[in-house]
Amino acid sequence: MNKTEKLISLLLGAVLVWYLFSESNRAKREAANRPQPPQSVSTNAAAVPPAGGTAAVAEKAAVAAEAAAKEPPVEMHDTFISISNADEVVTFAANERGASVKSVTLLGYARGAGAVSAENPPVELDFGESGGRALELRGVAGPAEGEKAEFFADSPTSVVYRTSRMTRRFSLAGGYVIAMEETFAATGGAHTVGIGCMGMGSSKNDLLSVDSMALDAGKGKPGVIHHGDDDSPLKPYLVGGLAGGCSGAKNAAGMPRSVKVGYPGAQTWLAAKNRFFVVALASCDQLNGGFSAVIDRDTAKSAYAPERLSAAVEFGELPRRRSAVFYAGPKKQHLLWNLGMKDVMEFGMWRWLCYPLVWVLNLFNDLIPNYGVAIILLTILVRIMFWPLTRKSTEGMKKMQEIQPLMKELQKKFKDNPQRLQQETWALYKEKKVNPLSSCLPMLIQIPVFIALFNVLRSAVELRYAPFLWIGDLSEPEALFADWFPFGGLNLLPILMAVTTALQSAFTPTSGDAKQQRMMMIFMPAMMLVMFYSFPSALSLYWFLSNIFSIVQMWLIRREAAKKQNAASPEIIEPVQTRQMRRHR
Repeated sequence: MNKTEKLISLLLGAVLVWYLFSESNRAKREAANRPQPPQSVSTNAAAVPPAGGTAAVAEKAAVAAEAAAKEPPVEMHDTFISISNADEVVTFAANERGASVKSVTLLGYARGAGAVSAENPPVELDFGESGGRALELRGVAGPAEGEKAEFFADSPTSVVYRTSRMTRRFSLAGGYVIAMEETFAATGGAHTVGIGCMGMGSSKNDLLSVDSMALDAGKGKPGVIHHGDDDSPLKPYLVGGLAGGCSGAKNAAGMPRSVKVGYPGAQTWLAAKNRFFVVALASCDQLNGGFSAVIDRDTAKSAYAPERLSAAVEFGELPRRRSAVFYAGPKKQHLLWNLGMKDVMEFGMWRWLCYPLVWVLNLFNDLIPNYGVAIILLTILVRIMFWPLTRKSTEGMKKMQEIQPLMKELQKKFKDNPQRLQQETWALYKEKKVNPLSSCLPMLIQIPVFIALFNVLRSAVELRYAPFLWIGDLSEPEALFADWFPFGGLNLLPILMAVTTALQSAFTPTSGDAKQQRMMMIFMPAMMLVMFYSFPSALSLYWFLSNIFSIVQMWLIRREAAKKQNAASPEIIEPVQTRQMRRHR
C-alpha cells in the first residue's frame, strides 16, 4: 500500500470504530446534564423521588406506587369482552379493580413462518393476569360496596366500564390504536396506569427494551431516552451489564426473579418493546411523574437474561376527566410516526437516512410483493446512484497504478529529503491530472448507507418470516442443515459474500505491494465472513448483491478503458516483403 491507501484504510476504520462508540459516548455526555434517577432497585414497588419541575407530581406518583404495592390481594372474577377491526382482536377484562386490556391479537402476523391459519395462529400480545394488564388502574377505588359494575360493548369497536365512581370507554381507532376516555366522580390520590408487558420473542437476535420521551432529558430540553442504551438504571437489566453487554453476563444464582426500577420525571410517551412489536402509552392529556418497570429474568438460564418486562405510568392525582392513546402492534415506521413515536425504531444518528430507506423498501415490495426482490431492487438503486462516483474512483485508482513507476523514481531520488519528495509528488499528481483522494470518496459515502441499512434490516418487522428462494426468514440467518452443521447451521450468503469480496478486491486497481494486496484479499473476506455469519440474511443478501454489481461495474469500466486505449494507439502495419527485399537482407 502507498501512503494514500494506508490513510484511506485508517480513515475508514476510524469511521467504523467511531460509529460503534459514538452513541454510547453521546448518551454519557447528555446524562451529565440529565436529572439522575435513583440507582437503587427493589423487588417490591418502591417510592420514586421527585425530580426537576415535576416534583409535586413525582411525589404523589411515588405514593401511588407504594400504595399499589400494599394493596391486599383480592380474589378477582374476570369478565371478558372481545372486539375487533381489520387489524386486531382486543380482549378487555373487567373485575373488582376495573377494566383493562387483557390481550391484543394481531391478525396480520402469524406466530410462525407462513400465512395465518388454524395451525399457525396470529401473534397474541397477552398481558397476563390482573396486576400487569394494559391500561389497568392501580390505587383507584373500585365499585362502591354492594355495587355491580356495568361492563358492555356499546358498539362493534368500543367497550364501556361504568360504576358510580368512574366511567371508562375504550375504542379501537385503527392502526393498532386504542383510544381511552375516562371520567371520575371525584378527584383522588396518586395512582398508576399500566401499559402492559412485553416478552422476549423467539428470534435469535431478539431484545427487550423501554423507550420514553422525557420532558427534561438534559439541559431542560425534551428528548427520547432509550433505557437499554442510555445512562438509565434500567440498562443493566435489559441489554448491558447483568444481561451481557461489554461487562459480560452475570451468574443469576441467588438473584430474585423480578426487579422493579423507578424512573422519575414526566414522560410524554412510554413504550415497552421487543425486536418486532411494541406496546405504548402513546399520549395522555394529564402530566405524569415518571414510570416504573418490572423486569423478570429467565429462570431456565444460569446466566442472567431478561425474559419479560412490564411498565406503569405514575400519576400524582386522579383528575375529573382524562384522555389517552394506547398502541399495541408492530414496529412499523409509518404507524409510529403518526403517533409521534418514530424514535422507537431506534435508528440513532442515521435516522435521516433510515427513514427514506424504509419507505423505498416498502415501495418496492408494493410493486413486487417479495422483500427479497425489494432488497435486490434497493441494491440496484444504490449502485446506480453511486455509479458516477464508482466510475471516477476506479479511473482514479487506475491512473494511480499507471504512475507508480514515476512515484518510485521520485521516492528513490528524494529519499533523504521528505519535504522535496512531497512537493515533487504533488507536482506529479498535477501534471498527470491525478487526484489521490478520488478513490476513497465512494467508500466514505457508502459507509453511512450500509450502517443505515444495517439499522433498518436488523429490526424491520416487514422482514419477519419473509421468504426468498431458499431463505425461510430474511430477518434471521439461513441456518441450513442445522442438525448437521455447527454454529447454528450452514449460512451460504455470508460465504458467497466473502468470496465476492475477494473477487472485488482482485478487480480493484491497486498501486500497493502485491504481497499486501494478496493478504488483504484473504484477510478482509475472512473478517467479513466471521462478522456476518450470524447476522440477518437480509444484510448478507444486500452485501453479496452489492459486491456482484460492483464487480460488474468495474469490469465494464475496465472494458471501456481498454477500448479507448486501443483506439488511441496507432496500428503498426508490417511492410510487404518482396523476393528482392529478402535477397538483400
